[in-house]
This record gives sequence, C-alpha cells and structure tokens, in this order.
Amino acid sequence: MHLLLAALNIHWLDPFVNFLWWIVQHIDGVVHNLGWSLIILAALIRGVFWGLNVKQFKAMLSMQRIAPRLKQLQEKFKGDQQRLQQETMALYREAGVNPLAGCLPLVVQLPVLYSVFYVVMQHKALFSTEHFAWVGSPLSAQWPQIFAPSLALPDIALIVLYAGSMYFSVRYGSVPSTDPQQAQMQRMMALISPLMLGFFGWRYHWPSAMVLYWLSYNVFTMGQQIYMLRRYHQPLSMLDSEHVVTEDLKPKNVTPALPARGNGAAATAAGNPGVASDGADANAPRRRRRKKKKKH
Repeated sequence: MHLLLAALNIHWLDPFVNFLWWIVQHIDGVVHNLGWSLIILAALIRGVFWGLNVKQFKAMLSMQRIAPRLKQLQEKFKGDQQRLQQETMALYREAGVNPLAGCLPLVVQLPVLYSVFYVVMQHKALFSTEHFAWVGSPLSAQWPQIFAPSLALPDIALIVLYAGSMYFSVRYGSVPSTDPQQAQMQRMMALISPLMLGFFGWRYHWPSAMVLYWLSYNVFTMGQQIYMLRRYHQPLSMLDSEHVVTEDLKPKNVTPALPARGNGAAATAAGNPGVASDGADANAPRRRRRKKKKKH
C-alpha cells in the first residue's frame, strides 16, 4: 500500500519535496541540527498559512452562527429536498457564507504536509546520524525500544507526545459545535484520533524526525487555534470547548441616549426636581407668595 501511494504521489510532489529540503538544508547550515531545522520549518510553514487558517476559522464561525437557522429549515422542509436545497442556498447568500471556505485552506496545505514525509524518507540516511533532546542520548542506549538512537528511527516517547498534542488540539482547539450530537462526536474524535495515530506510529515505525516535525507543527497549530478562539470566538476561558457561537450571542451595541445639544433646560430639569421640563422654575410661585406675606 505504501509503495502504491508513493508511486501515485511522489512525481507531482517532487517540486514541493525538493523545495522543502532546500529550506531544511539552509536552516541546518545555521543551527547545525536537523531536529531544530524541522521545528523551524514547521513554524515557517505555519506562518505562511496563517492567513488561510484565519479565513478557515472565520468560515467555520459563520457556519456555526447560522446553524440554528439551518436546523429550522431542515425540520420545515424535511419532506422536500429540492425546496430545502433552495432555501439553504438562499440562507447562505443572505448570511454571506461560503460552505466550502472552511475546506479550501486544508486542501491547499495537504501537498506540503505530505512533502515533509518524503523529505524525511528520501534523506533518511542523513537523519540516521542526527540526535535531538533524548533521541541519541544515553537513555536511547539503555532503552532503545522507547527512545530512538537517531532521528531516522522510531521513538515511542515522541509518538506519545504527538498523540497527546492531537488530543488537546481536537478537544480544545476546535470550534465548539451547536449540535449536541456533533459536540459528542468531537469529544469522541479527540480520544480516537490520538489512539489511532499512536498505534500507526508504533506499528509502522515512523521515523522520529517525521514525528518531531508533526508534533512541532501541531503545537504551533494549537497555539494559533487558541489565539483565534480568544480573538474571534471569545470563549469563557482559554481552553473552552463548550461555549458556542450563534446569532443570539452576537454582541449588541447599545448606545445610551444623550440629551440634545443646546437643550440645557431639559438637562437641568432631569438633574434638578425644582426645575420644570419646559425650563420654568417650579418654585417661583412659592417664592412670590412668601414675598407678599413679608410685605403685609
């Protein structure tokens, strides 16, 4: 299966693979460590796709805001699929929402994500002499089944860290769903995805260099997700997976009414009960009666 995927993908991915390896070589010329080079590459790629990911996040928020109205349309026209489709498209136009906008950035990034895999696999011999953190340390000599002797060999500790980052990314970095069933599915995927990745990484002996890159990229991704949640979603807390965005939660701008300029009498009346609203002094008759009594 792997050979089939390689035959289908490697030719059209060659430009991406060669370009990324060129970047890795130039970074390594400065830091002199391929492990750090992959981490810096992950940060650079995340920075290049920053704008696309912001657009994807905003598109998901827009879809979430109209989710209650979509559900109403589905209940109202559940027996008429043609009418439901027409009303749904009309709602998209009215709200200015593109349902495909959330998928396009991911499609654009896929070639780069796959290319890094081939960067590591094609230059595995170079990674076989590279060490990073505990990879290649005395720990790997004592427990080679857990800690990799080099970045070309699998490292169980890195796979566990990567699976943990996937859990936090899916569980707390995703936009909470307005649908209880979808929210429950998100919680299930937060557990299933890391377990599957951990199993595949152990079963197919992923090189620790590749896992290190994916772990770094995932950490940078989660950092951006938390930033976007706090800026655009305004969750109740930094890691909030329950506070959803709907049209009812949009902030309402309420501006208090101010007195008209030049209407000083009305303003005086509002602050002084002794002044009538038309500007006349309400206590004037009482003072005139007191003056008359004094004269008599």
